[in-house]
Amino acid sequence: MSFQEPQPLNLKDYIREVPDFPKPGILFYDISTLIRSAEAWQVATGRLARIISAWQPDLLAGIESRGFLTAAPLAQRLGCGFTMLRKPGKLPGETISLKYGLEYGEDELHIQVDAIKPGQRVVVLDDLLATGGTLAASIDLLRKVGAEVVGASVLIELAGLKGRDKLDVPLNALITYED
Repeated sequence: MSFQEPQPLNLKDYIREVPDFPKPGILFYDISTLIRSAEAWQVATGRLARIISAWQPDLLAGIESRGFLTAAPLAQRLGCGFTMLRKPGKLPGETISLKYGLEYGEDELHIQVDAIKPGQRVVVLDDLLATGGTLAASIDLLRKVGAEVVGASVLIELAGLKGRDKLDVPLNALITYED
C-alpha cells in the first residue's frame, strides 16, 4: 500500500460508456478501459486498498465475475484471503445458494460451505452497484455461512437507482454517476 498518486486522477475519464448494451435503452459502463490502463488501475486499486483496509477484513468476497477483478488483487495486496460468489454449477464441492429477485426475473448465487470461518470479517466487492439486488443477496449469502460482513465496495455506483438503500453495511464507491 505504498503507492502514492502523483496527482489526483479522475477515474471517470477511464470508463467507457456504451449505449444500448446489452440491450436497447441501457447505458453500459465498461470498466475494461480502466483496468487496461496501468496508471488508472494502480490508482483505483490503491484507493480501494486504503478504504477497505480500514474495515480490517480477514477475507474479500468477489461477485461473479467482474467482482473477481477487484477482489482478488486487493486480497493479495492487503494480505487477506479471497473467496468467490458464483452462479450455479461453477463451484466444486458442497455449496450453499441464495435465489434473489432482479428487475427482470430471478438469479442465484453460490458459495462453498467451507469458504468462511464463522465470525470472519468479510468485505464484498463488485464492479457496479445499480439497484442493489445482487449486492444485498451477496451479503445475505455470506451471512448464511457465518461471515461478519463489515463493508461493501464497488468501482461504480449508479446513485439514481438507489441500490445503496438495500444495503445494511457501509458502502464505498470509487466512481458515482448521479443519473
